[in-house]
Amino acid sequence: MGTRLRGEGAPLGEIFSFISGLYFRGKLAYARAFADPPARAPGIAVITASGGLVSPDEIFTITRLRRISTVAIDPAEARYRIPLLRDAQQLLDTIGSGCEVVLLGSIATSKYVEPLLSVFGDRLLFPAEFVGRGDMSRGGLMLRCQRAGIQLNYVAISNAVRHGARPPRLAKLARGSDPGRAADRA
Repeated sequence: MGTRLRGEGAPLGEIFSFISGLYFRGKLAYARAFADPPARAPGIAVITASGGLVSPDEIFTITRLRRISTVAIDPAEARYRIPLLRDAQQLLDTIGSGCEVVLLGSIATSKYVEPLLSVFGDRLLFPAEFVGRGDMSRGGLMLRCQRAGIQLNYVAISNAVRHGARPPRLAKLARGSDPGRAADRA
């Protein structure tokens, strides 16, 4: 991965999957399986620290990755908030009034929820099964759902309970049943 980043670059989704492993790999696999956008809209957008919303297929070099990753992901940080709000508004204008937006990131803190909720309002949804789960548990859950072809249950963030008791641990996958792990090592 390092050689590619210093040279021709790599897709942002692949970079983030390499960096965060199961968590982002699960999000990306799930989003690719179930995104159903209008024909003119992107189905998947990745929230970046200072680059707004970016396609997971967009190519990044190490220089470009450094440029978008030096800012705190904090709604009070203008260098994070302004590009995110700009791109969220463009997305809203593109998808029109009948489309919902599903946040597959953390819903327990306001860092993603607050700015996106200000743009999408009641159309901003999240999987109810995320409540009480940490990053790795959410990633594992999304990979299992993607493989089974089962979507999670989406609820509006605006009036949902976002904090709760930790659900039972996911059952362990059989050894060798995660083909995405081999790709991480390549």
